[in-house]
Amino acid sequence: MRKLKSIYAVFAASALGVAMIVTGCSTVPVTGRSQLSLVSAGQEMQLGLSGFEALKKETPISRDAAVNALVQRVGKRIAAVAGKDMPNAQWEFVVFESKDANAFCLPGGKVGVNTGILPVTKDEAGLATVIGHEVAHAVARHGAERMSEAMVTQTGGQLLGSTLSSADPRWQQVTMLAYGAGAKLGRELPHSRAQESEADHIGLIYMARAGYDPKEAIAFWQRFSDYNKQQGGGEASFFSKFLSTHPVDTDRIEQLKKWQPEAQAEFRKSPTR
Repeated sequence: MRKLKSIYAVFAASALGVAMIVTGCSTVPVTGRSQLSLVSAGQEMQLGLSGFEALKKETPISRDAAVNALVQRVGKRIAAVAGKDMPNAQWEFVVFESKDANAFCLPGGKVGVNTGILPVTKDEAGLATVIGHEVAHAVARHGAERMSEAMVTQTGGQLLGSTLSSADPRWQQVTMLAYGAGAKLGRELPHSRAQESEADHIGLIYMARAGYDPKEAIAFWQRFSDYNKQQGGGEASFFSKFLSTHPVDTDRIEQLKKWQPEAQAEFRKSPTR
């Protein structure tokens, strides 16, 4: 009977998740994928705006005129095509003095580019690859999607814990551990990789529409792969691939090659090429 209660508890938590998904779905631009969306665009944007202001106070900002001009130029071209999918964005492009080879775009169109990524981007097309990818995350509302999934997981866990309150403590522990591991390995990690891949896809289309040759995205990610290896990262094992939140470099490059016909068609139509 206690085992049966555990099974019913898992079923109830799953049913709740399905109900929340059905009532809170939206569609991702470019790819057309349906996604869970329990956080409003306004709420998400407010988080992005406040977070960006805090970052500007905490992190040194580059005063290099040439670097800032480069980022502004590329950023505005990407924003011009991505803005159709995020019409309420308050675009801002800031270069941060940081050795970390990274960039980001917060909800609302707040883009940060670290100086550490510039030697890897190498040129405008490489930078367009990075900014396009990061802007794609914001346009696709991946942050809101992750928050929504966390809400479902938390609610399901609370319901499961409540349902199991009268069960054998050993079954409570085993079931809750299984629920947590299942949510992490079965949903969160694969979906994080899917979001990264989706950002690659959307970003590739954006850079092409902005007049940058999408073949250069492949060249950038190859350089970034070499950079990672120089920093101590090598080819991922099957286990590390399974636990990774990002696509492995070789997988990412192969996928970018498959998207080239679509992206090249957009590139040929771009008035700014």
